[in-house]
Amino acid sequence: MSTINYPLADIRAIVFDVDGVLSATTVQLHPSGEPMRTVNIKDGYAIQLAAKQGLRIGIITGGRTEAVRVRFEALGVKDIYMGSAVKIHDYRDFRDKHGLTDGQIAYMGDDVPDIEVLRTCGLPCCPHDAAPEVRAEASYISHRDGGYGCARDVIEQVLKAQGKWMTGDAFGW
Repeated sequence: MSTINYPLADIRAIVFDVDGVLSATTVQLHPSGEPMRTVNIKDGYAIQLAAKQGLRIGIITGGRTEAVRVRFEALGVKDIYMGSAVKIHDYRDFRDKHGLTDGQIAYMGDDVPDIEVLRTCGLPCCPHDAAPEVRAEASYISHRDGGYGCARDVIEQVLKAQGKWMTGDAFGW
């Protein structure tokens, strides 16, 4: 049973921020100055399964680290917007490119740059440790922190509601 109060059968796409959502809120810095992010393996499993099950998965991040692109492309994510200065512009591009309505899109963000998208999408979500301003905009607040399974939480509930969890491609990568 879902804890998200939204018609999850209507969701056709889920878009994620990276820092603070798909990675923890703290990062180590490589001696070169490049941030070294962590990723959650269970989030990764859910992302690749969602893509195989026909959900559009998107990434919109202000970051520019190429490792992010490599990681999420390997999971089947085709829409990766990096260096996003104003996320609502990339959100609209993603939505329009795929002929989606706002009501068909869930978005998960954790900080102030995500608020415009959260106010526009159909299902605004955030991790448990999101900024207070973001929590105030979210229809669903995961019980998981950013980088610790919050993406899996949302994806799993959507796929279960659509009868796509534990079926078909679920038992492999």
